[in-house]
Formats: sequence, C-alpha cells, structure tokens
Amino acid sequence: MTILLRAVVFALGLALFVVTLTSAVKTFVLPRSATDGLTRAVFLVMRRAFHLRLRSTTTYARRDRIMAFYAPVTLLALLPAWLILVWIGYAGMFWAVGVPTWYQAFRDSGSSLLTLGFAPVEGGAQTLLAFSEATVGLILIALLIAYLPTIYSAFQRREAAVNLLEVRAGKPPSAVEMIERYHRIHGLDRLDEQWRAWEVWFADIEESHTSLAALVFFRSPRPDHSWITAAGTVLDAAALSLSALDIRYTPEAALCIRAGFIALRRIADVFGIAYSSDPRYPEQPISVRRDEFDAVCDRLAAEGAPLKADREQAWLDFAGWRVNYDTVLLALCSITMAPPAAWSSDRAPAFRTPAVFAKRPLK
Repeated sequence: MTILLRAVVFALGLALFVVTLTSAVKTFVLPRSATDGLTRAVFLVMRRAFHLRLRSTTTYARRDRIMAFYAPVTLLALLPAWLILVWIGYAGMFWAVGVPTWYQAFRDSGSSLLTLGFAPVEGGAQTLLAFSEATVGLILIALLIAYLPTIYSAFQRREAAVNLLEVRAGKPPSAVEMIERYHRIHGLDRLDEQWRAWEVWFADIEESHTSLAALVFFRSPRPDHSWITAAGTVLDAAALSLSALDIRYTPEAALCIRAGFIALRRIADVFGIAYSSDPRYPEQPISVRRDEFDAVCDRLAAEGAPLKADREQAWLDFAGWRVNYDTVLLALCSITMAPPAAWSSDRAPAFRTPAVFAKRPLK
C-alpha cells in the first residue's frame, strides 16, 4: 500500500511539474499563440486584485496610473507562481523516492530549486531529482530575463507609430481629424503612404501581441495614448476614405483594413473574445450610428473635402467595412481600459473580469 501511494504521489508531482514547465514554454518560448490555463489564471487573479484597488478611484488619470503596473507586476508574479508549483511537485517526488517526512521533502525541494544547497540528499534518485530541479529553477529565471528585452522591443515598435499618430490625427485620435489634416497639409492622395505603413504595423502587432500576449496590457507612456484606439482611428479613417471620399481608388486602404481586422481578430482569439468570422451589414449592426456618420461627412464637406454624392451608398459602404472589426475593436478597448477616443473606447462595454476557470466562448 505504501509503495502504491508513493507511486501515485510521484506521478502527481511529475504531472504538476510537466504542467508548469509547459506553461512556461507556451508563455516565453513558443513563437505562436497558444492558450495556457495557468498563465491565464495568474493574469485573472491579478486583474481582480487591481480592480479592488480601482474601486476607490474617480478619475481616468488615476486609473491609468494604477493599471500601468498591471502587466509588469503580473509578469513578475508568473515566476514565483511557477517556482512554487515546481517546488510542490518535486516535494512530492522527493517524498515518493524515500525522503521520510513531508517537511524534509519540501526542505530538500526548496534547497534544490533555489540552488541553496543547505539540504543534503542521499541516494541516486534523490540526487538526480535535486540536479534536475536546480536546472529547472535556473531555466525559469533565465527565460523571464530573456523575455523582457523581447517584449520591450516590440512595445517600442508599437508605440513609435502610436506617438506619430497624434501629429496626424489629434489627441485623442480621430479618424475625421486625420482626414482633415491630410486634406489641409498634404493632400488626400498622400493618405496611401499611411495605409501602407499601418498595414505593416498591423502585421507586426498580430505577431507580437499573440505570441507575447502580455503586450496587450502594456499601456502607452502617455495616458491619452493607446495602441487599440490608434488602431481604431486608422481603420475608421481608411473606411471613410473608401466609402465617403470622392478620390482616386487605390487598394492600399482596403489592404490596411483587411490587415487590421485580421490582426485584431487574432488577438481577440487569444482572449476568447467571441465574434462573427463573416459578418454582414445590416444583419449584424455596428456601434457607429448613421447620424454620427452624417455629422462626419458634413464636417468634411465644410472643410472642402471631396465627397461622394450618394450619401446612402457611402453609409452602406462604410458600415460594410466597419462591421469587420467593430466587435473586436470594442472588446479590446474594454479589456485594456483604453482612454477615451471617438468611435472606439467611447462606446466600449464595461469590462467584467471573467471567472478564473470559466469556459472560453466559441466564435
């Protein structure tokens, strides 16, 4: 009976170790999106803790300062979470191979994991466990150290474009402001340069924000900037240029929109955000109202921008583009607590922290 019990405990300890190591590999090493329940649980537990702190805040600036610590602190919390689980798993294996008491098993496991060496081990099995656990502990710490430069490099690439958008689209960013400034300063034909640049930007965040999902929650250095409101501004500006502006058609705007909604959908997949993979307007409505669209067109007309004569068709075309990214845009604005911006965070639903072990919704 004792031998069977020790065998079961060894198997459970080994399974806990494998689950923990797999979580670290998915989070830090695997160069693709891979959902991991353990990492998700740590992020959700920390999100609930931060929301408790947010209850006493009354201004967005204060909430932004608090949430700026969310992603960095949670990333650092992952390491002790993994180390504790490895510690528990190896303690079970130490006990299973002959360590007489659970106290000594946890002591041997902790000494090996942190490479302290104050707890001597006896026998080949215990020595092998001690060496392997010490190696795993060093690997986990090294993975976090190597991970941080990669994530900050991707963050800097993302924020460079977000900062430049303020020059072209105002603060907070606005699609109509972006078109007006190009009409006054550069000429609307120069918009194609922006669509090409942002198509590349969308491809970059699709790769970085799915393989390094914590990047989604890294807030911009300035509280009124956000990667997701910047994305919404550019997508709306491209949709307006295709639907409402009477200018020469070029494919760059359409390609930018397609790159954008594909990127946002891939990021939404990481967080289990439900959306239609083939939406159609008017079967699926959008959050922008017709009177808001008309107000933007009237504003552009007052600035002298060339507009298409058929306003009804222009609205249908705009809605046909917007429906592709409307749902995921608002959902990502919600989970990131994005700053106020027109046609995106200003109509995002209130964020509700999901249950730690809730089932992920299906698309």
